[in-house]
Amino acid sequence: MPAKKKLDSFAELKGIIARLRGPDGCPWDKKQTHTTLKPYLIEECYEVLQALDDGTSQKLCEELGDLLLQIMLHAQIANEAGKFDIDDVARGISDKLIHRHPHVFGGQKVQDAGEVELNWQALKQEERDEGESLLASVPEQMPALAYSQSIQRRVAGVGFDWEKVEQIIDKLAEEVAEIKQAPDQQERANEFGDLLFTLANVARRLDIDLEMSLRSANQRFCRRFACMEEICRERGINLGSLSLDEQNALWEEAKRKVK
Repeated sequence: MPAKKKLDSFAELKGIIARLRGPDGCPWDKKQTHTTLKPYLIEECYEVLQALDDGTSQKLCEELGDLLLQIMLHAQIANEAGKFDIDDVARGISDKLIHRHPHVFGGQKVQDAGEVELNWQALKQEERDEGESLLASVPEQMPALAYSQSIQRRVAGVGFDWEKVEQIIDKLAEEVAEIKQAPDQQERANEFGDLLFTLANVARRLDIDLEMSLRSANQRFCRRFACMEEICRERGINLGSLSLDEQNALWEEAKRKVK
């Protein structure tokens, strides 16, 4: 096998993508469209998140490369349609960053990160079309919990927010009571949504990324349940034959072993 050529040039990457999509390129790459690539873009985003959770630099580097490939493919498809190319993408985000950081690229002075965030929202408002909602640019395809936190951050930026986080926590009890009092399944679903929305608000005020927090809780549960299964195998016990009290005792044992 020939030695690998060192590919460290962005221009070279552009050329590779163009060739893959060219007349003598790869049949799979050539048939892709913006629509067919959507699942891969989402998958690669989640794989980057997984690499961040794992804390492995090499894996993160690899996954960021896979994500960059998706961006390059979308830009190449747009270029072929005469819409824009990757240079336009880079130029657009560069212009946006300069505009939204006048305290770095201009003469504006700021006191702290909080003031930067307020200015950021004001500058974003300037970029919106007249009459466009503050929430219009938040993608509805986001996971629902992350979407909740995002729209709540947007409205909090214009002052539409609770004064104290304790008020939101009190609201949780109210939402739970409304679930109990709901007269039918549809109303229960509505009230449950309100409860989740309020939880997202509490997490935002406590500076907790709700999506990542729930992902972490899911992972802890899976590790602890796997520990329960391993304990049962070691002791020759059928987990499904245990009573709920016995399963709960096993769960507590797993919790002590797996953090």
